[in-house]
Amino acid sequence: MTAHTGSGEPSRTLALLWGEPATGPEARRRKGPARSVTPERIVDAALALADAEGLAAVTMRAVAERVGVSAMSVYTYVPGKPELLDLMVDARYARMPRRPWVGETWRERLTGVALANRDLLTAHPWLTEVAALSRPPLGPGVMAKYEHELSALDDTGLDDVDTDAALAFLLGFVQAHCRAAHDAERVATDAAMSDAEWWAANQPLLARAFDPRTYPRAVRIGAAAGAAQGSAWSPDRAWEFGLARTLDGLAALIGDGGG
Repeated sequence: MTAHTGSGEPSRTLALLWGEPATGPEARRRKGPARSVTPERIVDAALALADAEGLAAVTMRAVAERVGVSAMSVYTYVPGKPELLDLMVDARYARMPRRPWVGETWRERLTGVALANRDLLTAHPWLTEVAALSRPPLGPGVMAKYEHELSALDDTGLDDVDTDAALAFLLGFVQAHCRAAHDAERVATDAAMSDAEWWAANQPLLARAFDPRTYPRAVRIGAAAGAAQGSAWSPDRAWEFGLARTLDGLAALIGDGGG
């Protein structure tokens, strides 16, 4: 079962996220060569592993090897993988670019929020596996991201509860889309065949199996969609259509059509 953010021991995680000094037995065990180690170095090593090899490659032993210390030394700085995942996600959020919303409508601002999150999840697809919207790591990276993205909804007339819900609605679309795009890319990579090649290879069988009299809508609409986008599902087409409809839904709530 894949771990997710918010599954670590809360007090330890928060102390690490906000850089509070360690106390108790763990702090007393930090001695010798491990003194050159910092939580930041451990997080950077874990991020490099996740980006290069996927989340499964991130083990405490593998991180320790990258840092150049024993696994036990790493445990004196980060209690375990659940806490490490929170630190990793928060670090990625902290490093996101945050452009000013000068002279933009709310629709343009929210498009910017969506694009920034898509760029992040595309560059670091492992985030779609662990970044739980319901239990984010409550560190400085998350708070800076949340504050900036909430400001994109300034002057929309929404109350505080609806502002939070509108942002969650938008981010939920982005995360679902990026997870689907990541899954589609992984399938194509594993099969060493693009979607267009797969459909072309199966076309003769499909033509015999799919009777337009039995499946009139599926055959007609599926053929039209496939011809338009080159496969059964196009990430770019799904993104453009889904983002526009998400913003249209928010426009109905805000009431001005587009800011």
